[in-house]
Amino acid sequence: VPPQPEPFCQPAGPERAPAALGEEQGTVVYHLSTAPPGSCFTRSRVGGAPGPLSSPAAPLEGPQDTTLLFESRFESGNLQKAVKVGPFEYVLTLRPDLYTTKHTQWFYFRVQNTRRDPLYRFTIANLAKPKSLYGEGMRPLLYSQRDAQSRGIGWRRVGADVRYYQGGSGEEPAAFRLSWTARFPHDGDTCFFAHSYPYTYSDLQRYLRALAGDPVRSRYCAVRALCRSLAGNTVYLLTITSPTAAAAKRAVVLSARAHPGESGGSWAMRGFLDFLLSAHADARLLRRLFVFKVVPMLNPDGVVVGNSRCSLAGRDPNRAYGTALRGSFPGVWHLRATVERMLAEREVVLYCDFHGHSRKNNVFMYGCDGGGAGAGPRLRQRVFPLMLSKNAPEKFSFPSCKFKVQKSKAGTGRVVMWRMGVSNSYTMEVAFGGSTLGGRSSHFTVEDLKSLGYHFCDTLLDFCDPHPAKVGQQPRREPRHPGWSRGRGDAGAVPQFQQCLSEVDVLLRQRLGRELGSGSSWSDVSPSELES
Repeated sequence: VPPQPEPFCQPAGPERAPAALGEEQGTVVYHLSTAPPGSCFTRSRVGGAPGPLSSPAAPLEGPQDTTLLFESRFESGNLQKAVKVGPFEYVLTLRPDLYTTKHTQWFYFRVQNTRRDPLYRFTIANLAKPKSLYGEGMRPLLYSQRDAQSRGIGWRRVGADVRYYQGGSGEEPAAFRLSWTARFPHDGDTCFFAHSYPYTYSDLQRYLRALAGDPVRSRYCAVRALCRSLAGNTVYLLTITSPTAAAAKRAVVLSARAHPGESGGSWAMRGFLDFLLSAHADARLLRRLFVFKVVPMLNPDGVVVGNSRCSLAGRDPNRAYGTALRGSFPGVWHLRATVERMLAEREVVLYCDFHGHSRKNNVFMYGCDGGGAGAGPRLRQRVFPLMLSKNAPEKFSFPSCKFKVQKSKAGTGRVVMWRMGVSNSYTMEVAFGGSTLGGRSSHFTVEDLKSLGYHFCDTLLDFCDPHPAKVGQQPRREPRHPGWSRGRGDAGAVPQFQQCLSEVDVLLRQRLGRELGSGSSWSDVSPSELES
């Protein structure tokens, strides 16, 4: 964890940065071949053979040669090409998601033969999104092996003169560029750059092996295979509950990493599992109250190969819940089938899919308001996010939450689960950048991301508190994790359900700028008007 908060850098402004030199003016120093058809399925298994280079990287001419040595043929790596266009300047190209020609956002690559003194400039020339948090002060991540080994320093934010801008006018489709300058901490070091804190499929497997080998936690956490991915990787399903009276319990379903480039979702899931599987009294209470079904990595193939958004089907899994074919999207198909079986047996009180967001800071949720329902359901769908904003006031933004069900999102997990009968169905979006709340203006750390999981558990207890509302009373629980507090406000009141339901009603009336007419209710207000 960084000893001090890592602030956003000063945005370089909307002006366009100088155009980077193209390949014709430079020297190709790294170029990963396009894999032949079919081979990606083998390479997408952990331990599979890395793809070939189109030509061997040029050897260094001697100790005086300062050319950086690039590599991305490792798990979750993504870099297609590197062109040296100046003594310390490189133009980089990312590999699109496999079997597509788009979705370039995630990057993760290694550099060697570093020099400490020069100021390097890197420009990624083929990003897909017209807007990015890099344009609002977000900086890339750097990892130094030498600093990790000698000083215990892990990933850190680096970069000055960070610019995000549109590329040449003749490019089709339009490409966007990310450019930054950086200095390396040591001569002759091995370093890595990444878009977000990596969390690989192997990281997950190590975590699950430790769970299975723990005689205490394995008593209330069963790890099994939900299915196999297209490449043959196991999609894991965790069932977490205390062994008593399971038949009478309600269920909670969580998933993460449908989009492989959104690694912050895995860190939030890690924090959730760490707390839920702990010996804390609140964790024991949650296990007594609920049966948890957790899929921590829905798209392991995409994670392994370094995709941003798609699986090996070449499509977005989080648009396939409505029409998912078992053979094309096995993880999505089997998760939906699991929830259908559970709904036949018990109430599923909440579903949440953990994601990352590239254009808005803070943490927020998307819920489901289809309109036409009574006042109760329309307000209740907003209560859990409001509670979470109270429990994590320096990270979670309730005003950023949206509840309108758009046609383009009809195939997402949250919408399909809601239509199946899960009334509280959400996508939680975790910014790639950080927080602008509570006086903060700094990047999220791994501990920030993990703390979201703790806050989620905290909020779930408030949301489903088996006791009557205790408005104005002192909290029944103490902070459970060093370094963060409950954020209950000056009175320390627990944000129980009825209190938050009333607060949602007041907030919506304020936003509408009017009182509801005589004889009318929230069911008479259109989703579009509520959303605005």
